[in-house]
Amino acid sequence: MLPSGLMISAPASGTGKTTLMLGLLNALTKRGVTVQPFKSGPDYIDPGFHKAAAGRASFNLDSWAMGPGMLGQMVDQAAGADLALAEGSMGLFDGVAHPGETANGASADIAARMGWPVVLMLDVSGQAQSAAASALGFKMMRPDVPLAGVVLNKVASPRHEMLLRLGMDQVGVPVLGALPRRGAVELPERHLGLVQAEEQPKLMALLDAAGDFIAEHMDLDVLIAAAGDTQRPEGHGILPPPPGQRIALARDAAFSFVYPHLLEGWRNQGAEVSFFSPLADEAPDDGADICWLPGGYPELHAGKLAAAETFRTGLQKFAETRPVHGECGGYMAMGEGLVDKEGTRHQMAGILGLETSYEKRKMHLGYRLAQLQSPLPGLTEGARLRGHEFHYSTILSQPDAPLARVLDANGDEVPETGSRRGHATGTFFHLIGGASA
Repeated sequence: MLPSGLMISAPASGTGKTTLMLGLLNALTKRGVTVQPFKSGPDYIDPGFHKAAAGRASFNLDSWAMGPGMLGQMVDQAAGADLALAEGSMGLFDGVAHPGETANGASADIAARMGWPVVLMLDVSGQAQSAAASALGFKMMRPDVPLAGVVLNKVASPRHEMLLRLGMDQVGVPVLGALPRRGAVELPERHLGLVQAEEQPKLMALLDAAGDFIAEHMDLDVLIAAAGDTQRPEGHGILPPPPGQRIALARDAAFSFVYPHLLEGWRNQGAEVSFFSPLADEAPDDGADICWLPGGYPELHAGKLAAAETFRTGLQKFAETRPVHGECGGYMAMGEGLVDKEGTRHQMAGILGLETSYEKRKMHLGYRLAQLQSPLPGLTEGARLRGHEFHYSTILSQPDAPLARVLDANGDEVPETGSRRGHATGTFFHLIGGASA
């Protein structure tokens, strides 16, 4: 039995929806409500905060990269919960120009497909009744995306709130909460988004403060009553198979960007996952079938990685006989060298010829469709994979054979083809799904 659900969204990034999401997860959990969190779109940082606030792993829902069958598998994670809450990405209707297997990646697509009404977070700074015009536009934009109501953020005074509510009454949009201008939680950020949950020394105190703030200024019973019945998607698209029976996975502050649904899917399909820390100078488990280096922040730890002799020699030895695969930051760490933002070059593992630099930052962001030009563990040559790329590095040299033909969401080829050398492979995109031939 799947619980009813809601989509937490906003007109744009930076309007406070993460504070609202975390506060709701904390406040509802403290009331004894079992909440299953989700994240709309290709984000691998927010789910860590969701898990800390709700006590349940959070999973991504992506309408561009996941077919309906895979979305159905993701929603099944909510079985046994009392409520499903999904945090949107960017603005509610923001997506790519060309739809993927299901839709264009917008949070609105997930809300429509799942039957989840939208809780819209509105930054009402510098406006009063005019905020109702924005709410009305969101209410009317797509009839298949119902608006449960709005949460007014940065309300300046009781009089300000009264005028805002008057405007919302005129357009028939319920007000689910009004949050005063002074916020409850401020989480530090770096260039790929929030600093990771495990790096927050006072995380639980921040979450408790957010939960108390939200509970004080919202009617949680009205919010729960506004949830819609969950519609489980059916159709094509499944989780990618595990790359091996025993997987050695790098995990520490430099390598942590792995989608929860991949790990869960690998384990559900019978794979065993062991963790090791390159920053602690640990080598991958010699009993593993494959070594997997996720993305993360190798550029922030390049000196330490360069000095990690046990890790580097262990990885080189592993790659002599078994597959090693890296995604984005993991791919960079497998290369010959990495130049940090100060212009200092650091020696990396050298099992691929890749040279990358952060000295002149250039953002690479967007969905990727890749067709493999040679096989990967668990995947055949010709397999079509869907993923997402987000980094600020520049390729100085990528001399090895390309791993795949890679297109962006508009169908244009990108130079980040990935590489293959012997048993070593790497990509700049993070795999999400779509393992079809």
